[in-house]
Amino acid sequence: MNKSVFYHAGCSVCISAEHDILELVGNENVEIVNIGEVRDRIPEAEKAGVQSVPALLTPKGNVLHLNFGASMTDVKG
Repeated sequence: MNKSVFYHAGCSVCISAEHDILELVGNENVEIVNIGEVRDRIPEAEKAGVQSVPALLTPKGNVLHLNFGASMTDVKG
C-alpha cells in the first residue's frame, strides 16, 4: 500500500477530521473512504483493524484511531 486510507462514516466529527488529515498529509497521499456511503468497504476496514471511525490506516498497516465518532458496530447498524 502506497497511500494511507482514511475511513469515516460521514458524521461531523469525521468530516472535520477528514479536512485536517488532507491538510496534514496531502490529498495525493490519502484515499478517503466514507464507509457510511461505500458500505462494501466495511469488511476491508475491519480486517485492517479499524474498530471505530474516523481512523487512518497508514501505508505500513498501522491503524490510527482519531476522535471517537462511531464504533464499527454502530456503523454497520
